[in-house]
Amino acid sequence: MTVTSDEAPTGALAGVRVVDLTTVLMGPMAARILGDYGADVIRIDPPGAPQDVSGGPLGIGAIVLDSHRNKRSVMLDLKSDEGRAAALDLIATADVLVTNMRAGALERLGLDADTLRAEFPTLIHCVANGYGADGPYADRAAYDDAIQAISGLAALPARIAGEPAYVPSVIVDKTCALFVSQAVMAALLHRHNTGEGQTIRVPMFETMVSFVLVEHLRGAALVPPRGEIGYTRLLNPNRKPYRCADGWVAILPYSDANWRDFFDLIGEPDMAADPRFATHNARVTNAIELYQFIVDAAPSRTVDEWISVCEELSIPASPVLDIADVFDDEHLQAVDLIPTVEHPHAGPYRSVRNPISFDTISTELRHHAPVPGEHTAEILAELGWSADRIEALT
Repeated sequence: MTVTSDEAPTGALAGVRVVDLTTVLMGPMAARILGDYGADVIRIDPPGAPQDVSGGPLGIGAIVLDSHRNKRSVMLDLKSDEGRAAALDLIATADVLVTNMRAGALERLGLDADTLRAEFPTLIHCVANGYGADGPYADRAAYDDAIQAISGLAALPARIAGEPAYVPSVIVDKTCALFVSQAVMAALLHRHNTGEGQTIRVPMFETMVSFVLVEHLRGAALVPPRGEIGYTRLLNPNRKPYRCADGWVAILPYSDANWRDFFDLIGEPDMAADPRFATHNARVTNAIELYQFIVDAAPSRTVDEWISVCEELSIPASPVLDIADVFDDEHLQAVDLIPTVEHPHAGPYRSVRNPISFDTISTELRHHAPVPGEHTAEILAELGWSADRIEALT
């Protein structure tokens, strides 16, 4: 993968400047997505931020390499007068400010939406935090596990296995990052059409409740309810990877034709006409009994045999790969999703590219994740600061 750090961005957001005043993963990932699309993303890092982009506790460096790519970094102490002045000078040149600082901290620094948008009316000020500002939880701290718990997501496994469980992924931060980047791009389009800036608030709790309820609202959607909340097909102990003759496989007959073909394949053709399984709604209602047929049939073939026969019948199926095995998957290698690139400080590393491709828009890697403060002098010079003033600050 080529890194063209000295070239002008060619992405859809080329010419857009984003100030990234965020921590952890949700905000940094959202800003990185905007950077992938060509925005000039400038991180404000605090003094004392770790300088080793490749290390850190528990492999944090790998997250930094991904979530801080296509950004530049300026190190500012926002509690000092000069640091805050530099931040305001930077924001004055920005189209977007993304932050996940709490409301009180933003107000103390004079970086809250009301203050900034009064001075910079075309600014898009995006606050991504735990809970909506108008509710009683507004000032609560929020992290991924806490939001998985309160949003109902962690309780879904209890309906299957008897106790709640967290998804073994930072799914809240990453999902909300997608909402943040989408909202910022919508606000940019609105400003293009109207000239108006925008204050955006993306609360993790509300976002994840809306995310979970897409399929699980079910009968509770109507008032009064006409059925149970929860999607039966998913809340099914037999919906799982299936043990076959030499490993594990995912098999998902879904359409009427899929199930007819599957029942023929396992020697149960009459089941396709059974009232419990003849329609989609009936199959959802009787999902546990339905999926038991897959549980019972899976050991009769190997992984390769299942994949081959399911491909012939257009039944969705795939092997169950360990996460360590995805690097060797022939499809991912063919599309070069995870190329090895050279970081100027960290050395060679695997960079998971933006998976979306366009005919004419670039999402290429332009900048590796910077060392915190790496571009302080460069950026302040762009803002018109004198060499003496820059040296005094840095």
